[in-house]
Amino acid sequence: MTPSSELALRRIAGIPGPRLAAESRPDNFIDAFALQQQISQEVCQQANTQVIGWKCLLPVTDSLTGDTKYVVAPIFASTVTTECKSSATLSTLCSVYPSSKGLARVEPELAFEFNKALAPQEGEYTHAQIDDAIGSVRLALELIQSRYSQPSEVSYFEALADGLVNQGLYLGPKIDYPKGDDLSSVAAFELQVSQGERSLPRRYQAKHPNHTPKAGLYWLVNFLSQQGIGVQAGQQVITGSYAGVLDLPMDQDIQFSYGDLGQFKLMFRVK
Repeated sequence: MTPSSELALRRIAGIPGPRLAAESRPDNFIDAFALQQQISQEVCQQANTQVIGWKCLLPVTDSLTGDTKYVVAPIFASTVTTECKSSATLSTLCSVYPSSKGLARVEPELAFEFNKALAPQEGEYTHAQIDDAIGSVRLALELIQSRYSQPSEVSYFEALADGLVNQGLYLGPKIDYPKGDDLSSVAAFELQVSQGERSLPRRYQAKHPNHTPKAGLYWLVNFLSQQGIGVQAGQQVITGSYAGVLDLPMDQDIQFSYGDLGQFKLMFRVK
């Protein structure tokens, strides 16, 4: 079995496994991204799905080594759950592959939906052109799972090939994204997570890792264009977690409140 077939099957089945054989492990960005795209093609073929979005973050350069880490990975339509219309009062069911501890692992984010396609081109797209292609913005949760049974042991390039622990996306309510220069409401806020009706909410000082939530999105569009990949109308892009990874229980009503941006309820179920 090829490395791409192995990791594609693990992703579809939700069953982690050991690291790839040493000779099959990517050790540079070009090989890792190529393997990621091979896996993406096989997942789409075998699961009868399509790429419905991307996760991204601005590239980070190590000040000591000079190495740059790129955060880019596809999200598949078959792994996306969209809230029911009344999710502020009723929980939407969200199926996930649980962690080894039986918990749902999620990252609170914003999702930007494109209502216009941006085809690959020679020159870069401007921020204004990209902004014009964006339609709605939603509260969202990235659903997390590694296809490696010991994810702490794998290299960045192995994780990149695997899709950077993405297992799907939960799309919450649409929000009013600020149109002017004041981005304070989406740069940082108090995130509250409540389990059940009687428990006190856990509070987090949520902060976007790039401060400006669209920063990674601007980079992503032009990076993909350079690879000959366009952004399609209807695709969703998430751009970084406001509070790292949260571990949450299954089969309980859980409410998320993103400051003044909005709130939603959901219940995680084992996929």
